Amino acid sequence: MKKMMLGVDVSKEQLEAALWVGGPRKGYASKAGNDPAGARKLLGWAGAKSGLTAVDCRVVLEATGVYHEVVAQVFHDAGCEVVIANPKRVRDYAKGQGLLTKTDAVDARMLARYGAQGEELLAWVPPAAEVRILRALMARLDAIEQDLQREENRLEKAQATHTPPVVIDSLQRSLTALRAERERLRREINDHYDQHPGLKQERDRLKTIPGIGNVSANRMLCLLKRHTFSSARQAAACAGLIPIEYESGTSVHKRPRLSKQGDPKLRATLYMAAIVASRHNPQLHKVYESLIARGKSKMSALGALMRRLVHIAFGMLKHQTDYNPALVTKMT
Repeated sequence: MKKMMLGVDVSKEQLEAALWVGGPRKGYASKAGNDPAGARKLLGWAGAKSGLTAVDCRVVLEATGVYHEVVAQVFHDAGCEVVIANPKRVRDYAKGQGLLTKTDAVDARMLARYGAQGEELLAWVPPAAEVRILRALMARLDAIEQDLQREENRLEKAQATHTPPVVIDSLQRSLTALRAERERLRREINDHYDQHPGLKQERDRLKTIPGIGNVSANRMLCLLKRHTFSSARQAAACAGLIPIEYESGTSVHKRPRLSKQGDPKLRATLYMAAIVASRHNPQLHKVYESLIARGKSKMSALGALMRRLVHIAFGMLKHQTDYNPALVTKMT
């Protein structure tokens, strides 16, 4: 079945679009504002140029912070197949095609061609409203905690120098307000779970894993419920927990490392969870000791436990079951 490929380069204010319908001279370009009306305008333009409907359209956008989310939802609701592409993969694809120039128009054309390649691309499915709200609350809590840490550092430095009392007082007032806001957001997150029993049940289910607490469960829910993964490996790859090997011939043998794509906050949380699990989760402690005995470094072994925790969480949510030590033992 014939399909049109619509590549959309997203910026804060503008959508730069390229339509690809096959053949070397079958490309078209257009622009629109980065809002729902702009997305619908581009979709109408693409349909008029190609003679196809939204159902026959694959829209490829790069993940650009939050600026792509609204238009991605518009394209999805219209019936398009939406692909949220990893910017690094698209750029690597462009380099592989010998294209070094980078402008918005060129990026849009490359996104369209990337969507037309033979590789199977994962279609984006918007998360449920309660998951979007949870992600927004967690993001805001992260921002407040970062501000709080900065202010605490400033106060520590101020107290170690000849800082005027009025400045010390200002810092203390700011810290009081930030701590109060942090506690308010924590209550909002708990209230959000109370309003969505299904989501709360899944969080409590993840907390049955020894080593996983509230923060780890919250972040894993944001990952696993944000996307529709077909396998645990896909979920681990999205979290940046897949080992990358680098070997060439007989002389180049670099140590494998984690890809580190995805949310760094999630990886930092999983790292602490892996440390706890390596000590207090009997099954994962066994995995950890086995890896160390095989010559793996402690950091590499902890990376493996982080990946294993995501695999376990994926299986539990997929099959709606609590933590089962027997199944984890079979995975070792």
